[in-house]
Amino acid sequence: MNYSRQRELILKIVQSDMSHPTVDSVYQALRKEIPNVSLATVYRNLNLLAESGEIRKIESLDGTAHFDFNTGKHYHFICIHCNKVYDIPCDVAPEVDKKAEELCGGKIISHDISFQGICHECLKLKKN
Repeated sequence: MNYSRQRELILKIVQSDMSHPTVDSVYQALRKEIPNVSLATVYRNLNLLAESGEIRKIESLDGTAHFDFNTGKHYHFICIHCNKVYDIPCDVAPEVDKKAEELCGGKIISHDISFQGICHECLKLKKN
């Protein structure tokens, strides 16, 4: 992948945003640095970064793509009310690869697990 200032700034935005930003939120942040940047440029660069493995693309329940700078092993929790994405450490199911290999008889290279439910913030709002 060739160097581009726009791609570098997009990567920095995703790396600095722990909330798993969407294309739109990355676009709004990038416009502060490059006012004339197009939304198509942001889409294209986020997808290139995800394809190259520099970031992870997460599809939320409504089809909105979120992006995660943490490409290490971990799971995700997606809220069915607000669509926020949260990280869950892998130690929730540390033997999942081994058990899956035993069941399928193959070699697990990677896996992607996400949980859906109602986040703590939405539960708090629901109680009030």
